[in-house]
Amino acid sequence: MPEYPDVTVYVEALERHIGGTRLDRVRIAHPFLLRTYAPAPADAEGRTVEGVRRIGKQIVIALSGELFLVIHLMIAGRLRWEKSGAPVPRKLGLAGFDFSLPGGGAPAGTLIFTEAGTKKRASLHIVSGEASLRAFDRGGLELDTATLDGLRFALTRENHTLKRALTDPRLVSGVGNGYSDEILHAARLSPFKQTRSLDDAELARLLESARTVLGEWAERLRQESGEGFPMKVTAFRKEMAVHGKFGKPCPACGTPVQRIVYAENECNYCPTCQTGGKLLADRALSRLLKEDWPATLAELEELKSSMRGPESG
Repeated sequence: MPEYPDVTVYVEALERHIGGTRLDRVRIAHPFLLRTYAPAPADAEGRTVEGVRRIGKQIVIALSGELFLVIHLMIAGRLRWEKSGAPVPRKLGLAGFDFSLPGGGAPAGTLIFTEAGTKKRASLHIVSGEASLRAFDRGGLELDTATLDGLRFALTRENHTLKRALTDPRLVSGVGNGYSDEILHAARLSPFKQTRSLDDAELARLLESARTVLGEWAERLRQESGEGFPMKVTAFRKEMAVHGKFGKPCPACGTPVQRIVYAENECNYCPTCQTGGKLLADRALSRLLKEDWPATLAELEELKSSMRGPESG
């Protein structure tokens, strides 16, 4: 799912490409995409783009007359910029937004909204007025501007694991599965540590790591897209420290990265850097192995060796 760095760079690219243009036409290719019935897409046509902003992981295109397009990419939604009038792709395409320069100038171009996969979760809301727009703000803390006291309040209102807290939009804004792994690794904190057990030093380390990770990745993505449009938005990047790196060496200490698989997500972490060498129990495997679940990497290697059996001569 595109998170703070990706969405931030999308917003900046949209500002460059459509800021001040006129939205001429909204082409909805799949009716499930549009989650509101009034105002209608036709009500957005002919209006000027007054700005683009981010609310959590959502992209908001502000049109004249206080009309807003709220785009949520969810897991597999993506945006791309094409020449004016470009067709909406038949297989992956959800919508096309045609923009032109005001005053009869040359066409600006078309924003294409796509979604890969069979589970269609991406959405478009069209709403009128700032009051309606505020309903999309889940209230999570913005880590790039947060204070230490603000972070403490957000995380300790309820007692959760750090992994859950960082990915809960009611507590923290714009962070999902991928960057929460990277933040916790940089902060040297266990994803299973309880939020109310954090001391001041750990909170400060978490906040600093969050700012650094999110800021550095946003800048990396800016450099990658340049003045163009982001084209390689993905949850898995080779430069990441632990996310999606199961079994590969931690860049800080060389320990194999471990993972916990749950629902449709997974949590990646380094036992040496984050959990004092302790392996966190994967629910499925720990239920299977019960008391035989290894507590350390050494025990895990012994278990793997025993499961392989003696090598044949």
